[in-house]
Amino acid sequence: MTAEVVNLRQFKKKQARADKEKQAEQNRISFGRTKVEKQLTKALNEKAERSHQQGHIEKSDDDK
Repeated sequence: MTAEVVNLRQFKKKQARADKEKQAEQNRISFGRTKVEKQLTKALNEKAERSHQQGHIEKSDDDK
């Protein structure tokens, strides 16, 4: 029964890379949005702003 010889420096680096990749995957899920999703959000916000502005009634100085 002989155990496999492992270089600890390489093992630690490999483990650190795996941990960073796992964190990156979580960040992509949590914060990442595609370009299309960003454009859709921007378009919807602009449409809502235009709709809001269309209902705006300006007051003139004469109507006091």
